[in-house]
Amino acid sequence: MAQDKEPTQRFEDLVEIVKILRKECPWDRKQTHDSIKDNLIEEAYEAVEAIDTKDFDELEKELGDVLLHVVFHSNMANEKDTFSIQDVIYSIQEKLIRRHPHVFGDEVAENDEQVAENWESIKLDEGKESILEGIPKQLPALIRAQRMQEKAANVGFDWPESNQVWDKLEEELQEFKEVLEQGDPQKSREEFGDLLFSLVNFGRFFDLDAEDSLRSTNKKFLRWFQYIEEQLHKQDKEISEVSLEEMDKHWNSAKTKDD
Repeated sequence: MAQDKEPTQRFEDLVEIVKILRKECPWDRKQTHDSIKDNLIEEAYEAVEAIDTKDFDELEKELGDVLLHVVFHSNMANEKDTFSIQDVIYSIQEKLIRRHPHVFGDEVAENDEQVAENWESIKLDEGKESILEGIPKQLPALIRAQRMQEKAANVGFDWPESNQVWDKLEEELQEFKEVLEQGDPQKSREEFGDLLFSLVNFGRFFDLDAEDSLRSTNKKFLRWFQYIEEQLHKQDKEISEVSLEEMDKHWNSAKTKDD
C-alpha cells in the first residue's frame, strides 16, 4: 500500500520511515545484519572521500547514508528484541560520559595526551584484558597498524626521541635487503611487513597519518597515469606499444602541471 510521506528534520520520522520500509519494501524486508554489513563500510568510505575532497554537500548526504545504516541495523535488532535505537543512543551517551570524567566528573586533564592515557586506563577498568582490544580486524592494515601504535603510545610504549624512530626504520630496511638477497619468500614477506609497520610508526611520530598519506599518493598516481593515457590517446597510440621513456616524458609533464 502506497504511503504519503514528506521529509522532515525529525530523527523520529527517519526511524518511522525505516520501519515502514521493512514492512512494505520487498528488498528492505529481506535484508539482515550480514547482508548489508559491507554496505555500511562502503558508506563510511564514501563519507571519508567527501571529507578528502572538501565536498560538504556530498558529506551531508553520505553522513545521512551512514545514519540510515545505524537506524536500519537498530530496527532489525529491535524486531528480534535484541536492542533498539533508543538503547544505542543511551549506550553511546553513557560511554561518552563515563570516559570523559575530566568533563563530566571531578578528574582533571591538562592536555590531549593525558585524555588519551586516561581513556585507555578507563577501558582497562571496564574489563578489557588489553589496550589493543577493540581495534577491528577488518580495518585496512595501515589504519590498524597506526591505531595499535597510537594505543600503545598512549600508555608510554613509544620511542622517546625522533632519531630512534629513524634508526629503527633504517634497521628494518637493512634487514629487508638482507632477506631479499637470501631469496627466502617467507622471510621477505615478514621483513617487508616489519618495514611497513616501521614506516607507519615513523609517520605517526611526526603526526602523519599513513592511510591518509597513501590515499593521497594513490590519487596523485591515478591522476598522473591517466594524463599519460590521455596524451597517448591524442596521438592515437596504445599505451602497451610505447616505450618507458615516452611514458616517462608524459609522467614528468603531469608532475610539472601539478606544481
